[in-house]
Amino acid sequence: MKLLRLKITDPKGFRSLQAGFEYRFRSEWDLQEEQGFAPFVCAGPNGSGKSNLLEVLAAIFYHLECIYLYNLPESFKHDDETNPNGFRAEMAQPDAFELEYVLPIQDSSELGAMGMGGNARIKVIKQAGEGPKWFLVSGSGDEPLKMTQTLGRQLLPDYVLGYSSGENEILSLPFFKMRFVQFDEYDQALKQQLPYPGRPESRLVYLDSGFSQAILLCNLLFQDTDVLTPFSDDVKIEELREFRIIIRRSIEVEESQIPAFGSRDENKRESIKEIVKNHPALSAIEDESQIKRYRVNLVQLLDGSDTTDKVIPCLMRCATCWYLDEASDTLTLDYRVNDATRQAFRENFDFELNRSPIALFQAFQVLLTLNLFAVSDSLKADLYQSESHYVSETVPTLASDERIMRFKFVKFRKTDVAEPVMLKNLSDGEHQLLHTLGLCLLFKNTQSLFLLDEPETHFNPDWRANFITRLHQSFNGSDHQEMLVTTHTPFLISDSRPEKVLVFNKAYGVVSVSHPDYNTLGASINKITMATFGKRETIGGFAQGKLQKFRQDFEEGKDRERLIAEINRQLGDSVEKVLLIKTILDSMEGQD
Repeated sequence: MKLLRLKITDPKGFRSLQAGFEYRFRSEWDLQEEQGFAPFVCAGPNGSGKSNLLEVLAAIFYHLECIYLYNLPESFKHDDETNPNGFRAEMAQPDAFELEYVLPIQDSSELGAMGMGGNARIKVIKQAGEGPKWFLVSGSGDEPLKMTQTLGRQLLPDYVLGYSSGENEILSLPFFKMRFVQFDEYDQALKQQLPYPGRPESRLVYLDSGFSQAILLCNLLFQDTDVLTPFSDDVKIEELREFRIIIRRSIEVEESQIPAFGSRDENKRESIKEIVKNHPALSAIEDESQIKRYRVNLVQLLDGSDTTDKVIPCLMRCATCWYLDEASDTLTLDYRVNDATRQAFRENFDFELNRSPIALFQAFQVLLTLNLFAVSDSLKADLYQSESHYVSETVPTLASDERIMRFKFVKFRKTDVAEPVMLKNLSDGEHQLLHTLGLCLLFKNTQSLFLLDEPETHFNPDWRANFITRLHQSFNGSDHQEMLVTTHTPFLISDSRPEKVLVFNKAYGVVSVSHPDYNTLGASINKITMATFGKRETIGGFAQGKLQKFRQDFEEGKDRERLIAEINRQLGDSVEKVLLIKTILDSMEGQD
């Protein structure tokens, strides 16, 4: 998947990106000459719009994904009379755009069956208040496509993957909306007892703290040692030793919630007792109290007999041992990891993904998404329409023992530590490296769009200098992916060609993007700092202030020899210090 062009035609623009903002990622010539993986590195001052570029791409693909979902939750279904275009307003932010990209067409797809194999150039145009229109671009012009759900699914990237460091949530909103769509998809299937494949249909994935352990475990359980070189070289991870999965199978529900599990036939009136009796996920709590209480087994669609390929039996077959606490209806699975454990996971999480760790990740994804059960319908409705960045302030965080699924006691061996190490004992930088590179390793063989917002903020200088190298190692020569990375780190620019460096600037409310006017690949950090980030000094602001005071003392005629001695005593080596001392020495020679 390769991006070609993006234009925002919504009169309101999008965030800091003004109406009419347009960027061409690559020309036809670039597309033909481009070889191998190379991310777009987005640089510029704070507030210049680089994170908004990533968010608008996520928002557009969120909108397109919702339109072509087979199992769109009822909360998203449109009314043909009031909304004939087939979409809800909250799904379209921005409401008007143009997007072009290249995507390989599989022979088994609708276009492949029509003889349109190879790389297809796709154009999507959405005008305000209307549904998107799709075109196949060729030398003879734009050919309109008659879209179906199947074709729409085939013309989207395999996955759109997001990561944002620390508390920066600018990128997260479209992904969190999709996470609630995924929950509603499962919730609807559970209540109506519809078939559920054990994995989300939608393909937007956001890596945050709740999913970081899932990413790491999938890689350590499936990937070969040589693939995990980025992990072992920097974080010194040798092997996974053990971990625990805790699944709280059922929760208590109010009687007012029971009718939602009843028949969809309006002519069929069922009592609460009948609904509970007829629905396999419901049960009445029998105790000495006179109050009627009920439980719902939230994982009922994921559970089954030992021989099924549903998620929970698969996890149980891989476990070293497991225990079901019937009083709390909580399942605890313990894993002591060895070759047999890894082989069990490969055999049980095969599906159609050729023993890919993605199959296991999607199983974890479904279970972790069930932790959203406590969010009310009104809060979800607000979230779907929200334009706020700060989702974490809206969505409640459950205590660990209230979650449907959680990991515990994740331990692995490090080459530089004698005893196994708990995952939670790693530093912020180690976590961040495992998260970002783990996401790349997990989806390296897919046609996906990676959106990484400042992924190296907690890295030491050595890790920052090697980050692009680690990305190349993670993809191991694959060039199916498209990646945009925002950064304030000159090292990432120094490892990128000028056409892959996007320099953002915002003046008078208008965001512009340009390429550096010098060869960035291999350029020195000082050169990049001055030319791209506009900082000419190589020392910090506080030290620069002291240096300026010494210069002022020199200009006021203070004793030069004592001044040089004081400069050497207080300040470390720098270009600025050398230049000031040279100026003072030159003045002393002139006096002589």
